[in-house]
Amino acid sequence: MFSSEVHEMRGEEEVKASQVEAGDVDISDVSIKDQDGAGVRVTCGSSTRAEVNSDDYQENKLSENPLPIPVNDKEEKQSGPRMTKKFLKDHCKENKLYTTPWLNDILYLHFKGFSTIENLEEYTGLRCLWLQSNGLQRIENLDTQTELRCLQVQQNLIYKLENLEHLSKLNQLNVSNNYISTIENISCLPELGSLQIAHNKLEKVSDIEHLRQCLSISVLDLSHNLLNDPDILLVLENMPQLRVLNLMGNEVVKKIPNYRRTMIVRLKQLTYLDDRPVFPKDRASAEAWAVGGLEGERKERELWETRERRKIQDSLDGMAAIRKRAQERRRLRELQEKSE
Repeated sequence: MFSSEVHEMRGEEEVKASQVEAGDVDISDVSIKDQDGAGVRVTCGSSTRAEVNSDDYQENKLSENPLPIPVNDKEEKQSGPRMTKKFLKDHCKENKLYTTPWLNDILYLHFKGFSTIENLEEYTGLRCLWLQSNGLQRIENLDTQTELRCLQVQQNLIYKLENLEHLSKLNQLNVSNNYISTIENISCLPELGSLQIAHNKLEKVSDIEHLRQCLSISVLDLSHNLLNDPDILLVLENMPQLRVLNLMGNEVVKKIPNYRRTMIVRLKQLTYLDDRPVFPKDRASAEAWAVGGLEGERKERELWETRERRKIQDSLDGMAAIRKRAQERRRLRELQEKSE
């Protein structure tokens, strides 16, 4: 008896389901009653019941309301102005540069809003590239710029020094006003003479340790970073060509006793420190201070002042002797003219 009722109910459900598929029942009356592991039970109208497979139901729902496609990070990154080949060609034409890419040795691409360096493969003759004040997040795609001498990428959003190994002739690198926390990957630049990395996030000795391997750098701007450890001197002492150094705006300046004297004594080749030159007199005085303290420095300064006064006096005496000889020649010429 129970088995026959079950078969009868299933028969009714199959009939009603076929009516729903054929459109004989108003689909607006279909409502979900409950859901279990086997399927979803719906009612059509007042009494019609049918079982719909849950997998088919979910598949239909997904096809009706597809999930949003995630945005590619690179596409989102390049959503602003693009450094396209067409833009570069038009830019060269507007600025009276060569429209043949490899003939250009300089390219001004600053204040353009670019987020990515791209499409410069054909500009193989570049010697100077200006990319400051954009939105660049990486130094990249410069593999063919093997003749590059000067790279200006200050005032961007760069977090790392990278992808510079092909720029073997690079002499000047400006990465100031970025977000760099470690100096790295520049020892591969054998001709690098000037590194400007002011207004970044350098803090510890380990952040600048890589400079020990950069033996050709003679101009180094580390101003307005977060350097606070006097041991940075151990790194700077191992830069044999260092002649110009700027540490202004770092806490370490206050932590090195007798800062200027100490820097001059320990950095033997230094000719310019922060905002002032290092004259021979300054170096002699600093070295005398290192040996004899303030008294030794005072005596050395007096010797220099004496020599300078003597030099000035010798110059005045020389001018007086020249004037005297000129006057004597004039007197003799006048006497000769009178005798004639």
